[in-house]
Amino acid sequence: MNEPIRVVRAPAQKPKPKDGELGFGQIFTDHMFVADFQDEKGWYDPRIEPYGSIALEPSAAVLHYAQAVFDGLKAFRGVDGKVRLFRPQKHVERLNLSARRMCIPPLDSGLALQSIVQLVGMERDWVPQTIGTSLYIRPTIIASEAFLGVRPAKSYIYFVILSPVGAYYPEGMAPVKIMVEEKYVRAVEGGLGGAKTGANYAASLMPGEEAKHDGFTQVLYLDGVHKKYIEEVGTMNIMVRIGDEVVTPPLGGTILPGVTRDSALVLMRRWGLKVSERQISIDDVVHAHKRGALKEVWGTGTAAVISPVGELVYKGERMVIHDGKIGSLTQRLYDAIVGIQYGQAPDPDGWTVEV
Repeated sequence: MNEPIRVVRAPAQKPKPKDGELGFGQIFTDHMFVADFQDEKGWYDPRIEPYGSIALEPSAAVLHYAQAVFDGLKAFRGVDGKVRLFRPQKHVERLNLSARRMCIPPLDSGLALQSIVQLVGMERDWVPQTIGTSLYIRPTIIASEAFLGVRPAKSYIYFVILSPVGAYYPEGMAPVKIMVEEKYVRAVEGGLGGAKTGANYAASLMPGEEAKHDGFTQVLYLDGVHKKYIEEVGTMNIMVRIGDEVVTPPLGGTILPGVTRDSALVLMRRWGLKVSERQISIDDVVHAHKRGALKEVWGTGTAAVISPVGELVYKGERMVIHDGKIGSLTQRLYDAIVGIQYGQAPDPDGWTVEV
């Protein structure tokens, strides 16, 4: 598709919220990006138009067969006033990997990147000022063909919406309490675990709600076959530091290939730390805690960047980690990534794209 992106501006601009009033995903900007796909035409009519409803027939495939993928990234207003995207090419790559798994025609990576850059550039006044706040970007593809029948759809809609969001930790980064899930599983090898698709998140709703009812922030899932090896927290990848080694589950199709996960691995290897991507059982984690070798546990993800885990609970046994406080490596990773995102630190890998 070589069509230029046409622009239809909103007749009026919505009032912009103050930085201190921002939550997550509740307020949306004035415009969105949209493109369509049909089998005989490919992707066509890329456009920026006023934010609004999308027309779908009741028989649209996405409503019946969950053929949809999305991704999530952020734009940051740096200390120098510049607006930067963090690793947008990596997010576009992951969106297309998810699309292929769901039999959705992939986007041209250049167009996908341009759709984000141009839309954020047009809405740059919506990027909040305060460190910790950002403009959340949600690219999404849904099957729009009207039919009933189990097969890949022949028409799709790609859209990008933007939402100014507050600091994930409005009162400072705080360790979270996580329950190790014994009953439910998130994914199995050969399933959808490696794709960022709505079905994965729907499957996590019940265990997440049950965990919150019991006083936990989130759940840590074990593998779906043996219920033995740690995999990921519903919205984050997980990392553990045992002795002088950092271990995180490998990418094998059952966990999401997190962009923040990858960033953390690159940084830690550059710092000369011992880092392993391998299976580790929950029993190994328990034994490490009992002998005092479990030094730190943290999650990685776009929303929180780095989320320290202060307590794990497995089979009723509480494991308090680092006295329930933020560990030194957890803090170092958070500071390093946030420093790059807000232009406070050098960006040797070219992870940021100025808008």
